[in-house]
Amino acid sequence: MSRPAQRRPEYHKINKDLFVLTYGALVAQLCKDYEKDEDVNKYLDKMGYGIGTRLVENFLARTCVRRCHSYSEITDIIAQVAFKMYLGITPSVTCNNASKNEFSLILDKNPLAEFVEELPAGRSSLCYCNLLCGIIRGALEMVHLAADVTFLQDRLKGDRVTEIGITFLKKHDEKKHRRKK
Repeated sequence: MSRPAQRRPEYHKINKDLFVLTYGALVAQLCKDYEKDEDVNKYLDKMGYGIGTRLVENFLARTCVRRCHSYSEITDIIAQVAFKMYLGITPSVTCNNASKNEFSLILDKNPLAEFVEELPAGRSSLCYCNLLCGIIRGALEMVHLAADVTFLQDRLKGDRVTEIGITFLKKHDEKKHRRKK
């Protein structure tokens, strides 16, 4: 009887590279289809949102993440577990305000932009990796957390770092309203 083949590390690298190249082709096609960068950005966010709403089930099934009790815990799980699991990187996390509902994910490397040297000519307001914002927003919404997720800085636009901002808007009430008797 033969043993099932083990998944070799080079397959993971090949799959990641294929995804990144395919993503680049998708963004290039969207730039041809839409004249305005805002339309491309919205489309990428919407596409990411759809991925995030489905990906969260896979994430929860594959991890032993327990219920989080603060926005800080949630953001740490996104950075240390989700980004590591799906993109192979671990962004650093900073809290941006005293009420502890605004956070930044600082990416030293951005796998989606690995093969991109610069934005296409005339596309200075293109948010090339806006798919990531949609994914995070969609996944958070599926666990009943509304959030605004945007790129605050982007190396592709000449910034020193790539930074994704997450602002938790409010926690949805999970309790059912009881009828008065």
